[in-house]
Amino acid sequence: MVESKKNSVAKSPTSKAPAAWGTWWSRPLGRVLDHVTYRTTVTGRENIPRKGAVIFAANHLSYLDGPVMVGASPRYMHVMVRHDMFKGFLGWVLRSSGQIPVDRAGDRAALQAAKAVLERGECVGILPEGTRGSGDAASMNSGVAWLALNSGAVVVPVAVLGTRITGEHKDTIPPLRRRFQVAFGPALNIERQPGMSGRASMDAAVEQIREALSGHIREAVKISGQELPDDEKSGND
Repeated sequence: MVESKKNSVAKSPTSKAPAAWGTWWSRPLGRVLDHVTYRTTVTGRENIPRKGAVIFAANHLSYLDGPVMVGASPRYMHVMVRHDMFKGFLGWVLRSSGQIPVDRAGDRAALQAAKAVLERGECVGILPEGTRGSGDAASMNSGVAWLALNSGAVVVPVAVLGTRITGEHKDTIPPLRRRFQVAFGPALNIERQPGMSGRASMDAAVEQIREALSGHIREAVKISGQELPDDEKSGND
């Protein structure tokens, strides 16, 4: 998802912030997914500020990570979703529920829309690894750091586990009633570093968020016993 390190400028359909009311029904749907369709254990809700702008930054294993995070959070959020998912009935659902289409090649319009949401004191969900993978946050793109630096929102790392396991393809939808884990970590304040250039500050913020998220994921795996998928064994590229 989001802006690449080279700051390419692909355009999303609009930079207008989605209406807040759309999320009023997306979270209840997410809760049904979490606790009826699947069995989701949620920890760390106390780490989420009750008020003010929050960026939820989660690892990315499968198509379900965003909806599962939405259902687990005590606050409504607008999730940044790959733009080519906004087609047909699914596209209508995503738009109606207030999600933000984003071109992973680089999308300033989507970032501006997300920033506008944060400036209203609301929440944005983001999967900063950019694509489905092993979910260890070994790398991420710069969009989450740009949003944090330019909005003043805190970043809450989110570990999502179980939405894909070893042996499953990245396109696999997990079987019903599988157990998921969602762990919200301590909120991070991301600030520009004195004496550093804008680019250097951005790189430092990316690494600060990446280290926090990857460390939080490792801790969640240790506590829950729910392992990340081994993509080499799953046959995923």
